[in-house]
Amino acid sequence: MGKRLVPPFYFCFSSLSPSPLPRSPFPLYDLHRMSPSTLKPEWHILGRTLPIGERTLVMGVLNVTPDSFSDGSQFSSFDRALEHAEQMIAEGADIIDVGGESTRPGATPVSAEEEVRRVIPIIEQLAARSSVPISVDTTKALVARAALDAGAAIVNDVSGLRFDFHIADEVAKSGAGLVLMHSRGTPATMHKLPPVADIMEEVKGSLRTSVAMAERRGVKSESIVIDPGIGFGKSQEQNIEVIAKLDQVARAFPDFPILIGTSRKSFIGHLLHDAPVTERLYGSIASITAAILRGADIVRVHDVKAAAETVKLADAIRGASKSHKLA
Repeated sequence: MGKRLVPPFYFCFSSLSPSPLPRSPFPLYDLHRMSPSTLKPEWHILGRTLPIGERTLVMGVLNVTPDSFSDGSQFSSFDRALEHAEQMIAEGADIIDVGGESTRPGATPVSAEEEVRRVIPIIEQLAARSSVPISVDTTKALVARAALDAGAAIVNDVSGLRFDFHIADEVAKSGAGLVLMHSRGTPATMHKLPPVADIMEEVKGSLRTSVAMAERRGVKSESIVIDPGIGFGKSQEQNIEVIAKLDQVARAFPDFPILIGTSRKSFIGHLLHDAPVTERLYGSIASITAAILRGADIVRVHDVKAAAETVKLADAIRGASKSHKLA
């Protein structure tokens, strides 16, 4: 099938020509295929659904790593991580995304066993204490399986199945949700890659390949969410372009919810005169607002309270815009 190995043991299928995607299992939605802001199917995640289109969902980030770009080792201890997750839930998080391996540029790779050691105790406790869905941020099938067994309902794969396509097998077996993100290279190389000539065609083409792979492995289309991957193998200018043209992604994938993660990322610091991570809140909020108005259904954030308030205003504006167009 044209697979090629990329050291160290990363599976890459970006060179494959994507097969045509099946029609929506929700035929009524085919009436709205040209409108990125109309209702999309609910997101099916492990025996339950999350509404898409009624309002923008907020995914709170919980990094249990010692080397995260945004919060370092702030939540690497069990008690502090659990406390922070509960705080995010109280502030309005619809999903908690738990990550045990940093994907920042130049991050040290982590073994699956170490990743499991970091995330599983937190996932087990959160699942026991709260009904809020838990996502595991991983590129490894072994970690995905352990997390789903521990109570996670979503797997968030920043590689879009490039690193380990067996993640799709684990998602298919469990009926969990799957986030497929566009990225280029690896954490070690993504910021050294030359920019592609047309980032929007690159994002759409790669996501089509990821979706096709997931569906071939048995993942149901209603369980898939796509993410254009802000910051992952894109130039500063291309990150802005992807946000500005997010409606193009929405039109290209009318049956799939769109998740976007801009929170605290380096392109914001660059635009704000090299602002450090701790001073990127307002820039993050501006980017979230722009993304929602361009078609984002889910936003992945570090500052949940600020994001939850932002979402309410952005959703109201987007709703008013829809009403005006219908009138």
